[in-house]
Amino acid sequence: MMDSEHGTTVNMASSEADEEPQPGDLIEIFRPAYQHWALYLGDGYIINLTPVDESQAAAVSSVKSVFSRKAVVRMQLLKEVVGGDSYRINNKYDDSHTPLAVSEIIERAQLLIGQEVSYDLLGSNCEHFVTLLRYGEGVSEQASRAIGAISLVTAAASAFSVLGLINTRSRNRPF
Repeated sequence: MMDSEHGTTVNMASSEADEEPQPGDLIEIFRPAYQHWALYLGDGYIINLTPVDESQAAAVSSVKSVFSRKAVVRMQLLKEVVGGDSYRINNKYDDSHTPLAVSEIIERAQLLIGQEVSYDLLGSNCEHFVTLLRYGEGVSEQASRAIGAISLVTAAASAFSVLGLINTRSRNRPF
């Protein structure tokens, strides 16, 4: 499937990419319930956040990292991290954020390999991490959508609570 704005989606189990990732590219990996993000370093390697306990398989590790408060920066082969899932090159913020020089992106990434970092699904996730490396600023549309959904649910719950309170008061009136 080709998306002209965001690149080519590749299923590692069935095909090869028409477009090869270049050093500094953002890689969006499609997991069953969410997207995992990595930054392409070159020669088939990416840098990404993984759970502190690395003994689990890549896909399971990524699921575990969603609920963790700490992560480790690791350099891994793209094909091993993707496994049977699909991915695409997705430098989607290039229109609104200027990428740093590729040499600076790679240098910054290499300095972080093996480091343990804080992880927060909404404020410091894998997408924030790789966009911070590419642009010098952490950005996550995925987190923004989640915060928006949480806000909507909270507002709806508040509205229903107020409506229930008003309805209860009107039923309890003696007249």
